[in-house]
Amino acid sequence: MKQKVFVVRDVPKEAVMLLKKEGYALVQGKNIKEEGKGASGLLCFLTSKVDKETMDAIGSQLKIISNMASGLDNIDVSYAKKQNITVTNTPGVLTETVAEHTVALLLSLTRRIVEGDSLMRKKEYKGWSPDLLMGDELKGKTLGIVGHGRIGCRTAEILQKGFDMKIMYYDIDGPAIHEVCGARKYSLRELLGRADVVSLHVPLLATTHHLISKKELNLMKKSAYIINTSRGPVIDEEMLVEALGKKKIAGAGLDVFEKEPKMAKGLSLLDNVVLTPHIGSASRKARVAMAQLAAKNIIRVLKNI
Repeated sequence: MKQKVFVVRDVPKEAVMLLKKEGYALVQGKNIKEEGKGASGLLCFLTSKVDKETMDAIGSQLKIISNMASGLDNIDVSYAKKQNITVTNTPGVLTETVAEHTVALLLSLTRRIVEGDSLMRKKEYKGWSPDLLMGDELKGKTLGIVGHGRIGCRTAEILQKGFDMKIMYYDIDGPAIHEVCGARKYSLRELLGRADVVSLHVPLLATTHHLISKKELNLMKKSAYIINTSRGPVIDEEMLVEALGKKKIAGAGLDVFEKEPKMAKGLSLLDNVVLTPHIGSASRKARVAMAQLAAKNIIRVLKNI
């Protein structure tokens, strides 16, 4: 009897082909608890809540939950471990595209590109002016990386080598970023007080929930920018809206939000924030690679049971 693999929604055809080639009974749908019953493997996304109830509904034959994402915060990993269910993710293959998106948000913010685009579309541009939409240069400024993993390290490398930014970081350990960029480690308090740009690259854990809230925002320079391409709840979004509204910091670039797809009240009304709908890894190359890795993780585990 063929082993059943349930895939939440559509994935790139390259991943489907890999799973079909191995002869699995492939089912694609949205309702994990109902359509996923009897599956040995589950391929899901960061928007898929896979808790105890969901795993129990699928059944005791479930052997692997393969998350097509860099994080695992949508899965009850502790319960999965108790049930001897392997949980995997897809780090590494999205490093480049998320780092590039981080830089894109920063440049859009500091050079006021979104505001300029809006001005042109509304046909409000009246001609060149010496003080029209003046922004900030990055050369020689200080970048503070919070979270020194693959994406944080690559972001630092791009901005250090491409824009001559000075790099400082905060994390438990960080030899890789030091080797690549000559970065120095600081406490979070020191980093927030000294950095011209703060870029967040931490996973969502109990210890990183609201890592940046009112107290931390008050430590930042009024001229500083904050970028978040990690997870929304790392920032206390209501406090960020307050800080941006009162010009306590210069601006924010956000690809993730605390209660996605919703945003905190007032956030979208601010002109010193650039917002994108969680598309940090949305390059064609990265999404195909993520899907293929997620499929390969399922194949590897099911072949070895």
